Amino acid sequence: MKNDWLPRALEESRARGFLGPGPIEAQIAHAEGFALCWEEISPAPPDAFLDLGSGGGLPGLVLLDRWKCRGVLLDSMEKRMNFLHQVMDWPGAPLRAELITGRAEEVAREPEMEATFDLVTARSFGPPSVTAECAARFLRMGGALIVSEPPDDSETGRWNIEVLEMLGLEARGRVRHGAAFQVLVKTRATPKEFPRAIGIPGKIPLF
Repeated sequence: MKNDWLPRALEESRARGFLGPGPIEAQIAHAEGFALCWEEISPAPPDAFLDLGSGGGLPGLVLLDRWKCRGVLLDSMEKRMNFLHQVMDWPGAPLRAELITGRAEEVAREPEMEATFDLVTARSFGPPSVTAECAARFLRMGGALIVSEPPDDSETGRWNIEVLEMLGLEARGRVRHGAAFQVLVKTRATPKEFPRAIGIPGKIPLF
């Protein structure tokens, strides 16, 4: 019997206003772009990934369903995370999901979360500076941050190379799998002062 857990979960997420109104098939295809970016780096699924701001379930639910690996879905909105807890109890749901309600600035400093993940994804977490600062400490050395990008390929000034290097990240450039994505790789340890306290990355951005 075909497992319809994923489209059912995303349809319900959209009905509750946690996803945009576009067709579910297009939203799944966009989420699969994150996987295709990763699979250009490594033919094997990541041992573990973390989805920043995953409350609506994208791309986290799609990646869990595709790879069946450990996946941590992180969001600060209790209402959205309560929904994800519900859908992970439905028949056919992946077994290795971990759901965390909290702020990335704090969760990244927990010993079991620091330098743990091969992959961090961000679909609509925040501006580039906030996303990079909040993601860097989660990544193990050699791990990748993959971020959904605006569609205009001529927009090249979103990422500050010098600040990324300070955070321990190296921008590998913009790629397309239907939608556009930025790929950044962890090349050195993130300084202990990052990420800064809750709210500071957005209020006082690094770039």
